[in-house]
Amino acid sequence: MREEELLAHDVYVLFYTLYKIPVFNNISLAETQHAEAVKTLLLKYSLPEPALNHVAGVFINSDLQALYTSLVAQGKGSLTAALTVGATIEDLDINDLHNHISADVDNQDILFVFSNLEKGSRNHLRSFYRLLIAKGLTYTLSIFQ
Repeated sequence: MREEELLAHDVYVLFYTLYKIPVFNNISLAETQHAEAVKTLLLKYSLPEPALNHVAGVFINSDLQALYTSLVAQGKGSLTAALTVGATIEDLDINDLHNHISADVDNQDILFVFSNLEKGSRNHLRSFYRLLIAKGLTYTLSIFQ
């Protein structure tokens, strides 16, 4: 989850440089807080830190690396493509967090953080969705669920 939150951050920072719309900047700042919340858990429980010396756009997890590369390529096509990528990232985060919460987490600290991250991702998804609707487009929820 640490790298997944950083993936979202890195994508949104890049898209903000391309499109200069506040949603990418604002949500990238929130993703920094999300990544730090997960980092706090890793430190508290002496778990390995996969993003110790994180470089933007570079991930230890090969699946996340491939996803980042694919999503950036899609989002560079147009603003609407970038907004759709944003919705997709948040949809993926919600699904992953939900799966962790319901399946393999029983630690109350982790449940608290993951539940808050899920709420944040739902808010982010709504932001991207509203912008897509305003542009006459739509987004269908979860290809991941």
